[in-house]
Amino acid sequence: MSTIEKQIDVSVPADVAWDCLHSVESYPQFVDGVREARPEGKRRAHLDLEGGGKVREVDAEITDRAKSGTKGNVMLWHTAHGEGAELKGAFTVRAIDDQHTQVQVRVEYDPEKTRDTFGGPKGFAQSDAIQELVQHDLEKFKDLVEHQR
Repeated sequence: MSTIEKQIDVSVPADVAWDCLHSVESYPQFVDGVREARPEGKRRAHLDLEGGGKVREVDAEITDRAKSGTKGNVMLWHTAHGEGAELKGAFTVRAIDDQHTQVQVRVEYDPEKTRDTFGGPKGFAQSDAIQELVQHDLEKFKDLVEHQR
């Protein structure tokens, strides 16, 4: 498994960022490759993904937990069933002050399965591409939460 961690500071209160992450329907607005997303119950989301010229359906399980010793919350997620790569990760939301929040994302993936599912380069080139994608998604998230208020 490979792991990518990225973070970004956003100019909104922590609860605004947290609520946006829990609004599954908003994922197509900030996660590249997500065509449609909808909640299915309290802890599950269904995602229609597009990548490598293919459309795939994936279900994700979501679990929340308070991060002890900090003023932060963590949303853990993993693909539960569907076609393609198995992914898992977490969003951590930490208040910097009343109007600023740090959002960190961690993604764990199997490089070979990810390449087979979504196409694209191998090795370091794939890792670089995924890191750029995660950073781009964080920047889109920042834009979304800061301008929806």
